[in-house]
Amino acid sequence: MHPPKHETFDLLARTNTDPKGIVRAVDVYTVRPWGLYMARPAPGRAQFHYLESWLLPTLSLRATVFHFNPGYERDQDFYLDVGLFTPGETVWHAEDHYLDLVLRTGTGVELADVDELLTAVRHRLLSPEAAEQAVHTAVSTIEALSRHDYDLDCWLAGHGMVLTWRDGS
Repeated sequence: MHPPKHETFDLLARTNTDPKGIVRAVDVYTVRPWGLYMARPAPGRAQFHYLESWLLPTLSLRATVFHFNPGYERDQDFYLDVGLFTPGETVWHAEDHYLDLVLRTGTGVELADVDELLTAVRHRLLSPEAAEQAVHTAVSTIEALSRHDYDLDCWLAGHGMVLTWRDGS
């Protein structure tokens, strides 16, 4: 079992340090009062070649769009990580709290990695309080998405958050 994954987003250096400590160049950082957008290539990844993410600290979520390589496509529109996202003037930090939500716009959302969360708590890699918050975040997000026909943009607009992506949407 692995401890929570940590990432660093350095706005000045235009880099993203992934959980394995690999520093990757970032094409775009955009800061909004409610979040941070990052777009970067994903060299060396068989499944996808590019990723875009919005860190949304007040919602304890990271929304990601993966640009999959042929043969690795998945039936998902957004991948939502639950965690702790800490903004800073020049550096943002992320701590993943294991739970993930796979969103299919207009169709539904699937909760993943509950087993990882429970194992992390059992092995004292994540506090019970942090795990409880992660479950609360996941459940409230699923409920909110269901009330908005599983439309992430519609739900977030109610929070004054407008996400933009590389393809212009």
